[in-house]
Amino acid sequence: MKGTVMYGPRDVRFEERPDPKIIEPTDAIIKLSAACVCGSDLWPYRGIDELKQPMPMGHEYVGIVQEVGSQVKHIKPGQFVVGSFFASDNTCEICQSGYHSSCVNRQPGAPTGAQAEYARIPLADGTLVPTPDLPPEDLIPSLLTASDVLGTGWFAADAANVKPGATVAVVGDGAVGLLGVLSAKQMGAERIIVMSRHPDRQKLALEFGATDIVTERGDEGVAHIKELTDGLGAHSVIEAVGTQEAMMQSIRAARPGGSVGFVGVLHGVEIPGWEFFFSHVHLHGGPAPVRRYLPHLIDLIWNRKINPGKVFDLTLPLEQVAEGYRAMDERRAIKALLIPS
Repeated sequence: MKGTVMYGPRDVRFEERPDPKIIEPTDAIIKLSAACVCGSDLWPYRGIDELKQPMPMGHEYVGIVQEVGSQVKHIKPGQFVVGSFFASDNTCEICQSGYHSSCVNRQPGAPTGAQAEYARIPLADGTLVPTPDLPPEDLIPSLLTASDVLGTGWFAADAANVKPGATVAVVGDGAVGLLGVLSAKQMGAERIIVMSRHPDRQKLALEFGATDIVTERGDEGVAHIKELTDGLGAHSVIEAVGTQEAMMQSIRAARPGGSVGFVGVLHGVEIPGWEFFFSHVHLHGGPAPVRRYLPHLIDLIWNRKINPGKVFDLTLPLEQVAEGYRAMDERRAIKALLIPS
């Protein structure tokens, strides 16, 4: 097969790779129906995360099951499935408490890389969720978002304790932040304030349910949010960036007793203890337990109650994956959808 390998900063190649094979009896092999580039892929692409060796890329995936191992009981060849960027058994105590991304048997969701024609999925029975039937083509992009960015945005809103009638602020206007807007709207938020400087992203945020746009950042952005909330701050804040500035902006934008749900992959973040102690802000987040939410998200998408696939504003053949990285790196695209030939 052909798949994507990153060799170093801005060095992405689409090349011949070994066909994935069943290794463990709990594995499945799927034929990818669609793939995409994730914002977190840009950390190694930009050289911020160091690669010690060439790495197969891609952790968001949907596709049709081709083969299963001898111990896979529930997932069947021919099913269309959605998975997560972490494989989990869905049976351990941690999974049962809803934190599948910290499963005691956690593994990478697609260790062979999902920006490819085929992928090996470990712990298939616990990781993969089938759709009710083979989906129509127009639903596939939205189902793909459930594998990561929608599930992560949903977790961010959940971790931020979004409630009906709440005021929510969203820090980060990438795909996760935008789907955090959609998630907060679905959870009943009355007011959703999005921090964004990009007109195309602002437009999509408004489509997803945002009510206010704040273009300032840092202390100025916090001051604007306080101004919009009678000096109090937001009940809930979604942090979807992962930088020091974004984290502090999020904590400071929350009111005392409010909550920050952080899902941006943290880089160089240090929270001043004295300030945090007196903020009375709840802080929760980390790698999203996407598997917890998949049945509900698939149902919403399948019944066309939400259309998260709108975050894909660039569609390319899979072999042009390097252009997808470039477009996202240069902010010419929110998220690149890759279609295998």
